[in-house]
Amino acid sequence: MQIFAEMYEFNEQLILTLKFNRSSIDKIAEPFKYVPKVLSGELTLKGDCGEVLKNYIGNLGQTDALSQVDYLTERKAVLKKYKDDSFADYKKYSSLYIKIFFLIGVMTAILLA
Repeated sequence: MQIFAEMYEFNEQLILTLKFNRSSIDKIAEPFKYVPKVLSGELTLKGDCGEVLKNYIGNLGQTDALSQVDYLTERKAVLKKYKDDSFADYKKYSSLYIKIFFLIGVMTAILLA
């Protein structure tokens, strides 16, 4: 969840930077925790998520600024979808773990009583 949330915010910053001033991608990625790792290829996700990130990173800086803005604007919707899906999974599984540990605690209390 955190990776796609950061990638979405990075995409927004990159669009603004390309429209109004010119900074390096590394400088834009500095405030983020996972984005520099994704840019260096260090942090790879598996399956479809990993392919989306590889394609996204592979196309950065390949064309002129106007084409990049169009590409980043188009990728914005894809990143938002992955961000929302991963957040929904995070919420679902985190509440599941809380319920499981609560039930284990109740079962332990019943067995000890």
